Amino acid sequence: MRGVFRAALVAAAVLGVASLGAATLVRAQDDDDTPPPPKPAAIPRASSPLKPPEPASLPLAPSAKADADDQNDDDTPASNAPAKPATPKPPPIPLKRPKFGVAIIQALDKVTAETERFEVPLNTPIRYKTLIFTVQACETTASDEDTIDAAAHVEVISQPKAPDGGSAPPARQVFKGWMYANSPGVSLLQHPIYDAWLIACKTALPPA
Repeated sequence: MRGVFRAALVAAAVLGVASLGAATLVRAQDDDDTPPPPKPAAIPRASSPLKPPEPASLPLAPSAKADADDQNDDDTPASNAPAKPATPKPPPIPLKRPKFGVAIIQALDKVTAETERFEVPLNTPIRYKTLIFTVQACETTASDEDTIDAAAHVEVISQPKAPDGGSAPPARQVFKGWMYANSPGVSLLQHPIYDAWLIACKTALPPA
């Protein structure tokens, strides 16, 4: 009888140990099936800050675009603008020289040392001893010229008078050109017996 009771206790103990092991195994499997806790989100580092989004570019209205173009034109430096060519000024028109109708000539006889001053109207031959003077122009410098002077275009012919009852010798030109009152040495009549030069012009002619 005791043997039967002992065998029952041993069997119950074995069943209890087996049940405890099975329960431990089931709990271990349930623990293995439990999902792991979620990982915390990564925090951005301070050395790489996030850039703010760039605003979208919107097209300008026509009036705003025109204002912007005008402002850009105003900001353009003046040196970049092409320089306008300077318009040359026309040269001043020189004044006309006053014209005169009479030239005053002075002559010297180098043999007798006598001098004589006489007037010669334009295009009118005037005799002085054996010389004949004809003045074709007589004028003075204009007010816009640097120097003040008188000039006459003179032609001088040498022709002695005919002797009584005889014929005059042929005429010979001894001078033709401009004489200057302030510079008689520039253009002077050079003759073996006579010298002559311009003194002045007189009797102004009416303007042409």
